[in-house]
Amino acid sequence: MSYFEMKTHQIGRTYSNPHFFILNKGLNSGKPLSNPCPNCFVVITKTEADKNTLFHLSMMLQIGGFYAYYLKGSVIPFISVDDCRNTLKNGVKSSHNFNDQMQKHIKAVEVIHKKEKELQNVINKMAVLKVAYIRNCFKLMQSKEA
Repeated sequence: MSYFEMKTHQIGRTYSNPHFFILNKGLNSGKPLSNPCPNCFVVITKTEADKNTLFHLSMMLQIGGFYAYYLKGSVIPFISVDDCRNTLKNGVKSSHNFNDQMQKHIKAVEVIHKKEKELQNVINKMAVLKVAYIRNCFKLMQSKEA
């Protein structure tokens, strides 16, 4: 079973052990993050493998809507650290019963997430290319008018 410690992140604090962050405010509460933001929890683990497993398990729980059940607040919804910790612990506990199968699912989600980032990078580059093409087009039209 993966050991982890979860607490509220304080801006400016650094961590020596493997860690990741979980967003705690807004409709994306429960979303795991690599970099901290003002409204997040930090999950500290003992090993890098535990960190990767918990990161992707947290992503699966967030996408599956398991954190959304615990959202509180009407204007800006948020999740408490205890509800987030218990949801992640229950996810670890239930995945422990089907460890081999869960590891396969986590690896699949990890590969999909990596491919998604690659495709997003391509989309961003295409958007820059489109803007450059449009600007070049108008520059050519302006130079022909002059």
